Amino acid sequence: MKEHEKKIQLWFEMWLRKDCTGIEDIFSAYAVYTESWGPKYNGINKIEHWFNEWNTRGDVVKWDIKRFFHNENTTAVEWYFKNTMKDGRTEEFDGVSLVEWNDENKIISLKEFGCNINNYDPYNNGCEPEFKNEDTLWF
Repeated sequence: MKEHEKKIQLWFEMWLRKDCTGIEDIFSAYAVYTESWGPKYNGINKIEHWFNEWNTRGDVVKWDIKRFFHNENTTAVEWYFKNTMKDGRTEEFDGVSLVEWNDENKIISLKEFGCNINNYDPYNNGCEPEFKNEDTLWF
């Protein structure tokens, strides 16, 4: 379990450093990485390409781990994420990654799930819901 946690922590730190040296120690050659808003990267070469290309467009400012859950060859990690993009946008949200491991303790599947941090009670003013008039985020 601790080895899995260390590898996930290392992956998050790589984004903060903008350096994915050692990625082959974390992901299997045939790993599949699915982002919460739809993109899917098949194989470590695509994951590494996405990592390097994305870091030309933005900066990960924070990626804080809140807690881990383990069950056999699966780990779930709850986290908080914030980035700034070169076009001036800032994105921040809570999330969960569902991670599956192979027998060599390398990631074979990672799926991200995002959650808006701007929460509110739509029933605060009565029985009829009042929803914010804003665009739905991509996750």
